[in-house]
Amino acid sequence: MVELPDLDLPDNPKLAHNILHFSRALRRAGLPVGPGRVVDAIRAVEAAGFTEKRDFYYTLQACFVSRPEHRATFGQVFRLYWRDPRYLEHMMSMMLPAIRGVQEDRTAQAAEKRAAEALLDGAQPEMPDLPESEGEETMIEIDASLTMSSEEKLRSLDFEQMSSEEVARAKRMLARLTLPVQPIASRRRQPAPLGPRIDRAATLRAAMRKGGELHDLRRAEPRIRWPNLIALCDISGSMSQYSRIILHFLHAVSNAKGQGWAKVHAFTFGTRLTNITRHLQQRDVDAALKAAGAEAQDWEGGTRIGSCLHDFNRDWSRRVLGQGAVVLLITDGLDRDDPDALGREMERLHLSSRRLIWLNPLLRWDGFAPKATGIRTMLPHVDSFRAGHSIASIEELAQVISRPDDLGEKARLMQML
Repeated sequence: MVELPDLDLPDNPKLAHNILHFSRALRRAGLPVGPGRVVDAIRAVEAAGFTEKRDFYYTLQACFVSRPEHRATFGQVFRLYWRDPRYLEHMMSMMLPAIRGVQEDRTAQAAEKRAAEALLDGAQPEMPDLPESEGEETMIEIDASLTMSSEEKLRSLDFEQMSSEEVARAKRMLARLTLPVQPIASRRRQPAPLGPRIDRAATLRAAMRKGGELHDLRRAEPRIRWPNLIALCDISGSMSQYSRIILHFLHAVSNAKGQGWAKVHAFTFGTRLTNITRHLQQRDVDAALKAAGAEAQDWEGGTRIGSCLHDFNRDWSRRVLGQGAVVLLITDGLDRDDPDALGREMERLHLSSRRLIWLNPLLRWDGFAPKATGIRTMLPHVDSFRAGHSIASIEELAQVISRPDDLGEKARLMQML
């Protein structure tokens, strides 16, 4: 907590004016702050008063924060707004291009860029006055062949490090992506004039209608069917931002026409399993994710992967995993449950699905190694192990699903162990 400046007494209108501007910054940062909460905050500060910065901080937090995931953003906006000049200067230098000197080598933490954007509100750093050129002008040629466009940079940017504007742009890009799947040839057959097999029953029925004379052969081909897509999203504290954006992508997949999936089922888990499939079927993405968030009460909570997979295998596997379903497991694998129980549930899930693909944001690190007990327990039971931290990784997921199983992927997983 930073040291607060000299604040006016609660009955002074200047403090109410400052709280009003502070609420606007919170709203720009993404918190649902309306006029009613502003009035409640002013009245709360007036009623409770404050003698130290902690009292003032927690009074405002009680009025403006209603969900656990908003605490980080509130803390960063509070720290910036109540006059920490060095921190604000650092955030500006981190968000905007470097134009002078060498900046501090530091990566933005969660919610920092969104908080700084809300306070800067489009402000730009002052550009230094360039001296007038003397004599002839010098032509400078810039080779831009190795530079990336803003969209290409956004494709490789980590979801956790995106600003509010970048998150909005990423969601629009994900809404345009497709997740095609190859159809599955079933054992049932359908009539086809040029089919590869002779339909003996249909041929004999046609002959009986003509007095038993065999005039032509009826042919058939296998009937195709489309599998279900099952998504199990970890919404614990370390995974909430990734799962929130991936659920946005799954909403686009479930509402898209012509992609081939029979149905898209989505489940969230943290400390308990929640089925949010019906919420994703709403056409409006904001209403769908809002309803899904209200249904799942364990956002930003703990992680019990083994227990939640047990509930899924017991209550839902026979309902949704039939007909060759593809399962996406989105989690970092950091679990403290019994590893033996986790291994049994992963094995059952793997045997019940046609393909089990694990998206783990920890794979974004070059030096990743499966050292955690939960990861080592889960890894032998998956068909593909991919990163899920950026738009580029989601595009790679589409390529993985559209192609058949490859033995090279299983060999790579065994080598990691």
